[in-house]
Amino acid sequence: MAGRQSISVWVATAVGLGAIIGAGIFVLSGTAVTLAGPDALIAFVIVGVLALIIALELGELGSLMPYVKGASYSYTYKAFGSELGFVTGTLRYMALATSISVISLGFGSYLSSFLGVSLTVYAIPFAIALIAVLSMINMLGVKKAAQTDFGLVIVKMGILLLFVGFAMYAVLTDPHLAGASGLSFNLSGSAIGGIFAASVVVFFAYSGFQSISSITDRIKGGSRGYVRSILAAVTISITIYVLVVLALLLLLPPSAYKITADPLSYALQSSAAPSWLIYTVDIGALIATASATIAMMLSASRALYQMSSDGLLPRFLRKYNKKNDTAVNGIIVSAAVGILMLFSGNIYVIASIANFGLMFDYLVIGLDVMHFRRIGSRSSFMMPLYPYLPIMSVVMLLAFFMGMPREALILGTVFTLVLIVAYYSLREIKYKKVIRVRLFR
Repeated sequence: MAGRQSISVWVATAVGLGAIIGAGIFVLSGTAVTLAGPDALIAFVIVGVLALIIALELGELGSLMPYVKGASYSYTYKAFGSELGFVTGTLRYMALATSISVISLGFGSYLSSFLGVSLTVYAIPFAIALIAVLSMINMLGVKKAAQTDFGLVIVKMGILLLFVGFAMYAVLTDPHLAGASGLSFNLSGSAIGGIFAASVVVFFAYSGFQSISSITDRIKGGSRGYVRSILAAVTISITIYVLVVLALLLLLPPSAYKITADPLSYALQSSAAPSWLIYTVDIGALIATASATIAMMLSASRALYQMSSDGLLPRFLRKYNKKNDTAVNGIIVSAAVGILMLFSGNIYVIASIANFGLMFDYLVIGLDVMHFRRIGSRSSFMMPLYPYLPIMSVVMLLAFFMGMPREALILGTVFTLVLIVAYYSLREIKYKKVIRVRLFR
């Protein structure tokens, strides 16, 4: 598998960074600051630690099964069978497909604002154009898509560091800046509630690193290269997020971010930043959304292919271009689903279901690790501090579940029940043998 299309560790890292550092940092950072004030820094660190634990879990699972293309779906399918695999895989795919739609719509909105044209008229056409172009790039091959993402990631990280650099410079030249003068931490009971609320929001800003798991078999160095790339992606993301949130807090007081959906640009405008820097940050938001969309499409298409290969989805999704290492029909279907969701009328309701599925997916990953350890499976990378870290991740995710909006919990639970009924209905139609086990003596 180490042929001419092999992907370097740094390019694989960029795929993860492309999915993680997307539009979220340009929007969710302001939301987190509004919820927790200066303590938003603590929320980003807490969720960063959780993301690092999940990355270690994925590192062990990926090195144990380096040739599967379905990432966490494949691990759950191997660990617990087709029932939980079908539910987890479908929930994960919904999360990816919805992300394609939501992120591309963000691109359309940013581009409409940047060009000074009507959002209601042009946002969706711009989103459709982005999905179409990125679908063609993905068709060219996984290596080409990953290399494109690498270039976009380098540019957007440079822009974010430029923003951080301006904030540091502004504080050095004016120590009494509105934000810097009021920067202090508060760990009272009410503040802890704010940190928890911000952590639930921030969780989804870290959620893209699993995209590396879908290309494990193409990374140079095999499982060792995969582990290095996924840990590097999460570590770099934590650093960038903390620096950007710190920069926001230095420039303006937390209360200022309640009135804006583009906190970075707003902070620059309020701090009398040069216009070229404001435009550059806006361009960074466009690049971030494009980069994240590439990574989501890559992961979604390969997830469909793997589920189809395991017989859990229709056969036509197994069409695969071995030369380019692309799931052809998976790309087409994911692009079509992403475009259709743009016209759903309430895309954020669908996003709530997807977010539920994403959290459920990460919860099951910890159980996957425990299963394979229990049966004595050994891989080239074994996560440290087992079983304490997997247990810690499961407990933290359960806590975040409780902190999700009630609408998301209800919709997610109902959708999961629908998937369970669908699975057993299809199983009954196929006359598959019922499996019975005794859980207790």
